[in-house]
Amino acid sequence: MNQESAVPRTRGAQRRTLIVDGSVTSYLEAGTGEPVVLLHGGEFGAGAEVGWEHTIDALAQRYRVLAPDMLGFGESAKVIDFTDGRGLRIRHIARFLELLGVESAHFVGNSMGAVNMFADITSATPRLPMRSMVAICGGGEIQSNEHMRALYDYDATPEAMRRIVTALFHSEKYPADEQYVRRRYEASIAPGAWEALAAARFRRPGADAPSGPSSHRAYERISIPVLVVEGGCDKLLPPGWAAEIAGAIARGRHTVVPEAGHCPQIEQPEVVNELLLTFLDEQSRTTTESDRPAPLRA
Repeated sequence: MNQESAVPRTRGAQRRTLIVDGSVTSYLEAGTGEPVVLLHGGEFGAGAEVGWEHTIDALAQRYRVLAPDMLGFGESAKVIDFTDGRGLRIRHIARFLELLGVESAHFVGNSMGAVNMFADITSATPRLPMRSMVAICGGGEIQSNEHMRALYDYDATPEAMRRIVTALFHSEKYPADEQYVRRRYEASIAPGAWEALAAARFRRPGADAPSGPSSHRAYERISIPVLVVEGGCDKLLPPGWAAEIAGAIARGRHTVVPEAGHCPQIEQPEVVNELLLTFLDEQSRTTTESDRPAPLRA
Protein backbone atom coordinates (compact mmCIF):
# COMPACT_ATOMS: atom_id res chain seq x y z
CA MET A 1 0.00 0.00 0.00
CA ASN A 2 1.53 3.30 -1.11
CA GLN A 3 0.01 6.67 -0.38
CA GLU A 4 1.04 10.21 -1.31
CA SER A 5 0.59 13.28 0.87
CA ALA A 6 1.54 16.94 1.02
CA VAL A 7 4.71 18.37 -0.50
CA PRO A 8 7.38 18.92 2.20
CA ARG A 9 9.80 21.85 2.45
CA THR A 10 12.06 20.28 -0.13
CA ARG A 11 10.55 21.72 -3.29
CA GLY A 12 10.90 18.76 -5.64
CA ALA A 13 10.06 15.96 -3.20
CA GLN A 14 6.82 14.16 -2.53
CA ARG A 15 6.06 12.58 0.82
CA ARG A 16 4.74 9.07 0.39
CA THR A 17 3.64 6.27 2.71
CA LEU A 18 4.38 2.58 2.31
CA ILE A 19 3.27 -0.24 4.61
CA VAL A 20 6.38 -2.35 5.28
CA ASP A 21 5.57 -5.64 6.99
CA GLY A 22 2.72 -3.96 8.83
CA SER A 23 4.63 -0.82 9.83
CA VAL A 24 3.71 2.57 8.39
CA THR A 25 6.80 3.92 6.64
CA SER A 26 6.93 7.55 5.55
CA TYR A 27 9.50 8.70 3.02
CA LEU A 28 10.43 11.51 0.67
CA GLU A 29 11.02 10.80 -3.01
CA ALA A 30 12.31 13.05 -5.77
CA GLY A 31 14.03 12.79 -9.13
CA THR A 32 14.70 9.94 -11.52
CA GLY A 33 17.68 7.79 -12.41
CA GLU A 34 19.91 5.61 -10.27
CA PRO A 35 18.56 5.36 -6.70
CA VAL A 36 20.25 7.20 -3.84
CA VAL A 37 19.04 6.32 -0.33
CA LEU A 38 19.47 8.92 2.42
CA LEU A 39 19.49 7.71 6.04
CA HIS A 40 19.09 10.42 8.69
CA GLY A 41 20.63 10.73 12.16
CA GLY A 42 19.29 9.36 15.43
CA GLU A 43 18.93 12.37 17.73
CA PHE A 44 15.59 13.28 19.29
CA GLY A 45 13.57 15.22 16.71
CA ALA A 46 15.44 13.73 13.74
CA GLY A 47 13.80 12.66 10.50
CA ALA A 48 14.27 12.59 6.74
CA GLU A 49 13.08 16.13 6.10
CA VAL A 50 15.05 18.01 8.74
CA GLY A 51 18.13 15.91 8.00
CA TRP A 52 18.13 16.15 4.21
CA GLU A 53 16.11 19.22 3.24
CA HIS A 54 19.21 20.91 1.75
CA THR A 55 20.35 17.74 -0.02
CA ILE A 56 17.35 16.17 -1.75
CA ASP A 57 16.74 18.75 -4.46
CA ALA A 58 20.42 18.94 -5.40
CA LEU A 59 20.75 15.17 -5.82
CA ALA A 60 17.34 14.83 -7.50
CA GLN A 61 18.62 16.76 -10.52
CA ARG A 62 20.51 13.59 -11.53
CA TYR A 63 19.25 10.75 -9.31
CA ARG A 64 16.17 9.15 -7.84
CA VAL A 65 16.33 10.13 -4.18
CA LEU A 66 14.64 8.07 -1.45
CA ALA A 67 14.77 9.47 2.09
CA PRO A 68 12.80 7.35 4.57
CA ASP A 69 11.89 8.21 8.14
CA MET A 70 13.42 5.26 9.97
CA LEU A 71 11.31 3.36 12.48
CA GLY A 72 10.69 5.48 15.58
CA PHE A 73 11.27 8.76 13.73
CA GLY A 74 9.28 11.32 11.77
CA GLU A 75 6.00 10.03 10.39
CA SER A 76 7.00 6.36 10.40
CA ALA A 77 5.73 3.83 12.95
CA LYS A 78 7.03 4.24 16.49
CA VAL A 79 8.34 0.69 16.74
CA ILE A 80 11.40 -0.45 18.69
CA ASP A 81 13.21 -3.72 19.37
CA PHE A 82 14.70 -3.89 22.86
CA THR A 83 17.26 -6.54 21.93
CA ASP A 84 18.26 -5.52 18.39
CA GLY A 85 17.14 -1.99 17.66
CA ARG A 86 19.78 -1.33 15.01
CA GLY A 87 19.12 -4.66 13.33
CA LEU A 88 15.40 -3.94 13.15
CA ARG A 89 16.01 -0.61 11.40
CA ILE A 90 18.45 -2.18 8.95
CA ARG A 91 16.04 -5.00 8.08
CA HIS A 92 13.21 -2.50 7.75
CA ILE A 93 15.12 -0.35 5.24
CA ALA A 94 16.14 -3.45 3.27
CA ARG A 95 12.52 -4.60 3.09
CA PHE A 96 11.35 -1.06 2.24
CA LEU A 97 13.66 -1.00 -0.78
CA GLU A 98 12.65 -4.51 -1.79
CA LEU A 99 8.99 -3.45 -1.88
CA LEU A 100 9.94 -0.47 -4.05
CA GLY A 101 11.80 -2.76 -6.44
CA VAL A 102 15.21 -1.22 -5.68
CA GLU A 103 17.83 -3.93 -6.16
CA SER A 104 20.92 -1.71 -5.93
CA ALA A 105 21.47 1.85 -4.70
CA HIS A 106 23.98 4.40 -3.55
CA PHE A 107 23.63 5.07 0.19
CA VAL A 108 24.32 8.26 2.13
CA GLY A 109 23.97 8.32 5.91
CA ASN A 110 24.45 10.91 8.63
CA SER A 111 25.36 9.97 12.21
CA MET A 112 23.14 6.99 13.20
CA GLY A 113 22.27 6.42 9.54
CA ALA A 114 25.96 6.06 8.70
CA VAL A 115 26.59 3.82 11.72
CA ASN A 116 23.76 1.54 10.60
CA MET A 117 25.30 1.34 7.13
CA PHE A 118 28.72 0.41 8.53
CA ALA A 119 27.16 -2.13 10.91
CA ASP A 120 25.39 -3.83 8.00
CA ILE A 121 28.12 -3.85 5.39
CA THR A 122 30.74 -5.18 7.82
CA SER A 123 28.44 -7.97 9.02
CA ALA A 124 28.65 -11.56 7.83
CA THR A 125 25.31 -11.21 6.01
CA PRO A 126 24.69 -7.66 4.73
CA ARG A 127 21.09 -6.85 3.87
CA LEU A 128 21.23 -3.36 2.38
CA PRO A 129 21.74 -3.33 -1.41
CA MET A 130 24.65 -0.88 -1.38
CA ARG A 131 26.73 -0.26 -4.49
CA SER A 132 28.53 2.70 -2.90
CA MET A 133 28.22 4.59 0.38
CA VAL A 134 28.93 7.95 1.94
CA ALA A 135 29.19 8.13 5.74
CA ILE A 136 28.74 11.64 7.12
CA CYS A 137 29.83 11.99 10.76
CA GLY A 138 28.97 8.43 11.65
CA GLY A 139 31.28 5.54 12.44
CA GLY A 140 33.75 6.98 14.93
CA GLU A 141 33.67 6.74 18.72
CA ILE A 142 31.30 9.28 20.29
CA GLN A 143 33.19 11.34 22.87
CA SER A 144 31.95 11.41 26.45
CA ASN A 145 31.28 15.10 27.05
CA GLU A 146 28.47 17.56 27.70
CA HIS A 147 27.33 17.38 24.10
CA MET A 148 27.00 13.60 24.17
CA ARG A 149 25.02 13.93 27.40
CA ALA A 150 22.72 16.49 25.74
CA LEU A 151 21.82 13.85 23.14
CA TYR A 152 21.21 11.04 25.62
CA ASP A 153 19.65 12.90 28.58
CA TYR A 154 16.88 14.66 26.73
CA ASP A 155 13.88 15.50 28.94
CA ALA A 156 11.57 16.74 26.15
CA THR A 157 11.82 20.44 27.05
CA PRO A 158 12.64 23.30 24.65
CA GLU A 159 15.84 24.16 26.52
CA ALA A 160 17.01 20.55 26.37
CA MET A 161 16.39 20.60 22.62
CA ARG A 162 18.48 23.76 22.40
CA ARG A 163 21.34 21.82 24.01
CA ILE A 164 20.91 19.08 21.38
CA VAL A 165 21.04 21.68 18.60
CA THR A 166 24.14 23.19 20.20
CA ALA A 167 25.75 19.75 20.21
CA LEU A 168 24.96 19.11 16.53
CA PHE A 169 26.26 22.34 15.01
CA HIS A 170 29.44 24.40 14.97
CA SER A 171 27.70 27.72 14.31
CA GLU A 172 25.93 29.42 17.20
CA LYS A 173 23.17 30.62 14.88
CA TYR A 174 21.31 27.30 15.11
CA PRO A 175 20.68 27.22 18.89
CA ALA A 176 19.97 30.97 18.72
CA ASP A 177 17.27 30.43 16.08
CA GLU A 178 14.06 30.06 18.09
CA GLN A 179 12.07 28.85 15.08
CA TYR A 180 14.61 26.17 14.24
CA VAL A 181 14.83 24.92 17.83
CA ARG A 182 11.03 24.91 18.07
CA ARG A 183 10.74 22.93 14.85
CA ARG A 184 13.03 20.21 16.15
CA TYR A 185 11.36 20.29 19.55
CA GLU A 186 7.89 19.80 18.05
CA ALA A 187 9.18 16.83 16.07
CA SER A 188 10.64 15.32 19.22
CA ILE A 189 7.33 15.41 21.11
CA ALA A 190 5.09 14.14 18.30
CA PRO A 191 2.98 11.16 19.46
CA GLY A 192 5.30 8.27 20.25
CA ALA A 193 8.50 10.02 19.13
CA TRP A 194 10.07 10.70 22.52
CA GLU A 195 8.85 7.38 23.89
CA ALA A 196 10.36 5.36 21.03
CA LEU A 197 13.83 6.85 21.47
CA ALA A 198 13.79 7.06 25.24
CA ALA A 199 12.51 3.50 25.65
CA ALA A 200 15.43 2.16 23.64
CA ARG A 201 17.65 3.24 26.54
CA PHE A 202 15.66 1.38 29.20
CA ARG A 203 17.26 -1.61 30.88
CA ARG A 204 16.29 -3.79 33.81
CA PRO A 205 17.74 -2.95 37.23
CA GLY A 206 21.19 -4.43 37.64
CA ALA A 207 21.77 -5.01 33.94
CA ASP A 208 24.96 -3.77 32.30
CA ALA A 209 24.67 -0.64 30.18
CA PRO A 210 24.55 -1.45 26.45
CA SER A 211 27.72 -0.85 24.49
CA GLY A 212 27.89 2.23 22.32
CA PRO A 213 28.31 2.29 18.55
CA SER A 214 31.85 1.02 18.01
CA SER A 215 34.23 2.15 15.29
CA HIS A 216 36.04 -1.21 15.47
CA ARG A 217 34.46 -3.24 12.68
CA ALA A 218 35.47 -5.73 10.01
CA TYR A 219 36.23 -3.06 7.41
CA GLU A 220 38.15 -5.61 5.33
CA ARG A 221 34.76 -6.99 4.29
CA ILE A 222 33.86 -3.77 2.44
CA SER A 223 34.48 -3.99 -1.30
CA ILE A 224 32.37 -1.07 -2.55
CA PRO A 225 33.60 2.55 -2.87
CA VAL A 226 33.22 4.47 0.41
CA LEU A 227 33.56 8.18 1.17
CA VAL A 228 33.84 9.10 4.85
CA VAL A 229 33.01 12.73 5.64
CA GLU A 230 34.16 14.42 8.84
CA GLY A 231 32.89 17.72 10.21
CA GLY A 232 35.93 19.86 10.91
CA CYS A 233 34.34 21.25 14.09
CA ASP A 234 32.35 18.21 15.21
CA LYS A 235 31.71 18.36 18.97
CA LEU A 236 30.80 14.67 19.19
CA LEU A 237 33.55 12.86 17.26
CA PRO A 238 37.33 13.23 17.71
CA PRO A 239 39.48 14.80 14.97
CA GLY A 240 40.93 12.31 12.51
CA TRP A 241 38.33 9.55 12.93
CA ALA A 242 37.32 9.66 9.24
CA ALA A 243 40.88 9.18 7.97
CA GLU A 244 41.36 6.24 10.34
CA ILE A 245 38.24 4.42 9.13
CA ALA A 246 38.76 5.23 5.44
CA GLY A 247 42.32 3.91 5.72
CA ALA A 248 40.98 0.53 6.80
CA ILE A 249 38.70 0.21 3.74
CA ALA A 250 40.12 -1.07 0.45
CA ARG A 251 38.29 1.52 -1.67
CA GLY A 252 37.87 4.09 1.07
CA ARG A 253 38.62 7.78 1.00
CA HIS A 254 37.87 10.62 3.38
CA THR A 255 37.40 14.37 3.49
CA VAL A 256 36.93 17.04 6.13
CA VAL A 257 34.31 19.79 5.77
CA PRO A 258 35.59 22.98 7.45
CA GLU A 259 33.35 25.09 9.69
CA ALA A 260 30.90 22.23 10.15
CA GLY A 261 29.75 20.22 13.14
CA HIS A 262 27.98 16.84 13.25
CA CYS A 263 25.57 17.67 10.39
CA PRO A 264 27.68 19.15 7.56
CA GLN A 265 24.90 18.50 5.05
CA ILE A 266 22.83 21.10 6.95
CA GLU A 267 25.56 23.51 8.00
CA GLN A 268 27.60 23.52 4.77
CA PRO A 269 25.11 22.19 2.18
CA GLU A 270 26.81 23.61 -0.91
CA VAL A 271 30.11 21.97 0.00
CA VAL A 272 28.52 18.63 0.86
CA ASN A 273 26.25 18.58 -2.20
CA GLU A 274 29.26 19.10 -4.45
CA LEU A 275 31.11 16.28 -2.66
CA LEU A 276 28.13 13.95 -3.01
CA LEU A 277 27.49 14.70 -6.68
CA THR A 278 31.17 14.32 -7.58
CA PHE A 279 31.38 10.99 -5.76
CA LEU A 280 28.08 9.64 -7.09
CA ASP A 281 28.80 10.74 -10.67
CA GLU A 282 32.17 8.99 -10.47
CA GLN A 283 30.51 5.73 -9.40
CA SER A 284 27.90 6.05 -12.14
CA ARG A 285 30.55 6.60 -14.81
CA THR A 286 32.55 3.64 -13.54
CA THR A 287 29.50 1.39 -13.72
CA THR A 288 28.56 2.62 -17.19
CA GLU A 289 32.06 2.05 -18.51
CA SER A 290 32.30 -1.42 -16.96
CA ASP A 291 29.01 -2.38 -18.62
CA ARG A 292 30.31 -1.54 -22.08
CA PRO A 293 31.47 -4.49 -24.19
CA ALA A 294 35.23 -4.81 -24.50
CA PRO A 295 36.60 -3.52 -27.83
CA LEU A 296 37.27 -6.16 -30.47
CA ARG A 297 40.92 -6.93 -31.12
CA ALA A 298 42.36 -8.32 -34.31
